[in-house]
Amino acid sequence: MYYENIKKKRCWACGSLDTIKWGKQQNKQRFKCKNCDILFTSENKSVSKLNRFIWFEKWVIGRRTIEQVTLESGYSTKTIRRYFSSYLSKPPTLSVYPSEKVNLIIDGTYFSNGICLVLYRDNTIKFTQLYRFSNGEYYTEIKEDLLNLINLGVQIESVTCDGHKSIIKATRETLPNSLLQRCLVHIQRDCKIWLTQNPQSSAGFELRQIAIKIHKINTHYELSFWLLELHNWYQKYQNYINEKSYNIQTKRYWYKHKMVRRSFMTIKRALPNMFHYLDNPKIPKSSNSIESFFGHLKGHLNIHRGLSYSHRKQYLMWYLYFKNKT
Repeated sequence: MYYENIKKKRCWACGSLDTIKWGKQQNKQRFKCKNCDILFTSENKSVSKLNRFIWFEKWVIGRRTIEQVTLESGYSTKTIRRYFSSYLSKPPTLSVYPSEKVNLIIDGTYFSNGICLVLYRDNTIKFTQLYRFSNGEYYTEIKEDLLNLINLGVQIESVTCDGHKSIIKATRETLPNSLLQRCLVHIQRDCKIWLTQNPQSSAGFELRQIAIKIHKINTHYELSFWLLELHNWYQKYQNYINEKSYNIQTKRYWYKHKMVRRSFMTIKRALPNMFHYLDNPKIPKSSNSIESFFGHLKGHLNIHRGLSYSHRKQYLMWYLYFKNKT
C-alpha cells in the first residue's frame, strides 16, 4: 500500500484528514475540512495532542506499524516513537462495570518472558471486568480477584472456565451460590486427544463417538439420550476400564487402559457442571469467545515485535482499555 508522506491536519470536529489550506487568519494558517466544512487554524495544541493519541490508538488496535503511522501522519519515525513511548509509560486503569447477574469467563494465556495474563470477562456485554499479570494461574490470586469484583459491586451469576483446578477451587470457595460451568470444548478436545483419532479398542471407539456429541447438546431431551448412551457404555465396559496390571519390581498396580479410563473419568467428574447453560442460555457453554479474544490480542502484539518487557505489558493494558471502549 502506498502512503503519501505529507503531514495532514485532522479536523477537530469530525476527525477527518480530508482537509485543505484555506487562507490565513491573524498570521496563522487556516484549514477547511472537506468532510464537515468547518474552518480551523493550524496551531491548536489540544487538537494536536488528540491527533497524536488517535494515531496511538490505531497503532495499538488498528494493526498499524510504526512505519505505516509515519507515512500516514507525516510525523517522523523518531517523533512517533517518542510520543508512543510516552503513552505506553502511562497505562490506563480499567473501570469495573458494576452489574447484576454477570456471566464471567475466566481464563489465562501465556506470552514470552513468562507473562501470564488472566482475564475476567463479562460474556454478555463482551467487557473485561478485571485482569491480572502473573506467571501462572494461581488459586490465591484468582480468589483475591473474585473477592475484589464482589466488593466493587459485580454480582456474579456464573463462571465458565476450562477446568483449571485453581479456578474451580477459587470459584467454589468465593462464590458458593454461583454456577460453575465447565467448558465443553475443552472436555471434548481432551477426550479426542487421549482416545486418538482411531482407537484400537471397541471401548475407546464407542466412547469417542459419545464424546464428540458433547458440544452438540442443546436441549434437555438431547441430554437425556446422551446420558443414557454414556450409562450404557459404562455398564458394558466397567470391568474393562477398571482392569489393572501389577509390576513385580515396583510392587505397584496401574490401570491397563488408562487413556480410555481417563477420558471417562474426566466426563464423569465434570458432569455436575457441564449443562447449566440448558437452564440459562446466557451462560456460555464454552470459553471459545475468550480464546478468540486471546488470539486477536496475540496477533496484534506480534505486529509490534521488539517491544521491551515493560512496554509489552503496558501495550496489553492499553489494548484491553481500547477494546473495552469499543
